Amino acid sequence: MSKIFKTKVNNTLEFDILENDVFNLDILQTSDSTFHVLEENKPYKTEITKSNFNNKSYEVKVNNNNYNINIYNDLDLLIKDMGFGIGSTKHIDTIKAPMPGLILEINVKVGQEVKENDPLIILEAMKMENIITSPRVGIIKSISVVKGDAVDKNQLLITF
Repeated sequence: MSKIFKTKVNNTLEFDILENDVFNLDILQTSDSTFHVLEENKPYKTEITKSNFNNKSYEVKVNNNNYNINIYNDLDLLIKDMGFGIGSTKHIDTIKAPMPGLILEINVKVGQEVKENDPLIILEAMKMENIITSPRVGIIKSISVVKGDAVDKNQLLITF
């Protein structure tokens, strides 16, 4: 069974490449970053102009045409589906109360820009002060509570 690689070219065209397809190409490396490729008797002059191995993204010139290429294997797709992509942005738009309690302090205002881990609200629950921090970089859209409010578990506190 051969491996399948998902590829995306110029963020528009997506297709699969089988490992066997790569082995069937006639490729001759002509320098560190240039290659002569022969596929079905058609010659291609290729050059890797930029590469980011960690992101598996490459800029490749084929017969003087530039292409941005991303390559994903099965593990990459599984990690992406689970939401653990490298450098992925957290898409959390709301902060809800993790437990019932009393709002002791609100450290932000509507329209304020916050960074990840900035303290937003102090919630007292079971005689302990819990600091609710920002899960991501963002701008505060609305605050649904005021100082002194008693809140229930999962009650909306802040919207980004």
